[in-house]
Amino acid sequence: MNHPKIHLNLDGQEMEVNPGTTLLDACRERGASVPTLCHEDRLEPFGGCRMCLVELDGAPRLVPACKTPASNGMVVRSASASLERVRGTIAEMLMAEHRPASGGRPDAMEKVAKRFQLGAPPIQFPLRDEYRDRNRFIGFDTNACILCNRCVRYCDEIMAVTALEHFGQGPNAIVQPTDGLSFLDTSCELCGGCISSCPTGALYEKEAHGIAESACETTRTVCTFCGVGCVIDLNTKDGAVVKVTAEVGVGPNDGHLCTKGRFAWQFIHHGDRLTEPLVRGEDGVLYVATWEEAYARVVEGLSKVKESYGPDSIGFLASSRCTNEDVYALQKLARSVMGTNNVHSCAAT
Repeated sequence: MNHPKIHLNLDGQEMEVNPGTTLLDACRERGASVPTLCHEDRLEPFGGCRMCLVELDGAPRLVPACKTPASNGMVVRSASASLERVRGTIAEMLMAEHRPASGGRPDAMEKVAKRFQLGAPPIQFPLRDEYRDRNRFIGFDTNACILCNRCVRYCDEIMAVTALEHFGQGPNAIVQPTDGLSFLDTSCELCGGCISSCPTGALYEKEAHGIAESACETTRTVCTFCGVGCVIDLNTKDGAVVKVTAEVGVGPNDGHLCTKGRFAWQFIHHGDRLTEPLVRGEDGVLYVATWEEAYARVVEGLSKVKESYGPDSIGFLASSRCTNEDVYALQKLARSVMGTNNVHSCAAT
């Protein structure tokens, strides 16, 4: 059933949107820049930070664009001198909630407020009063937390594990792992989704802490740990992987990752990883060999088994750490060369 379009005036221009569209969605569709902090497209509208306030004719006060549905006849303004002042004041108030260890407010806070107002990328705050936790993956700098609750809502709405909570009221309010426990003692699955949803860098990856995103190169690929096919970005610095991220709106995962997809990449540079082929000698010891020698030994062994017992006596099993291209080549070897369909990957389960 087709529902009639909603007609409204945005920044002096008439437009029509579908029923259920919020003013924030309408602004984005029109190309109007409206800053947000607590809003995350994958989460239900929250309206907590008030950075997305817009002017609505007939309303007694400014309204949050993220939670206000569009309706017929609305006249909305997304930008004005008064809105800029209000957003600037809100940003300053949010920054004032930070409690620097040295007392007072760092000069950087003014720059942070300005960048928030302009909708710049997330800010990496200096580490001061870290929430100490024995898990090796997720770090938490409480001074950088602005209580937008995006991490809490992500954990609740997306993961349904409620491992984070908003605790206390007023100036004593904090975000913490449930009941103040370690992440490891809560229902946390260590997926790292709270890190990806945090707009200020309060939640961060411990192993990548102190490495600026601008210093990293990203390479898009597909996670191989299971058969879902999550699209991931390998963040590398000086040729080494430092963290794995995922972009919202891309791939079947839509920015979500499991704990293996986000954190289990250290094997890439592990000291025990083989860098050259090994061939077992007659004495049972593995010796370094050339690729030609290794290939010849593989061909000899597989050919003997096939001749003696038939192709279906051979099976091929691929590791989940292999790339998709590696797995494709392996199944071609199994089917086209050896003549067997006995091929599997643990990533398929």
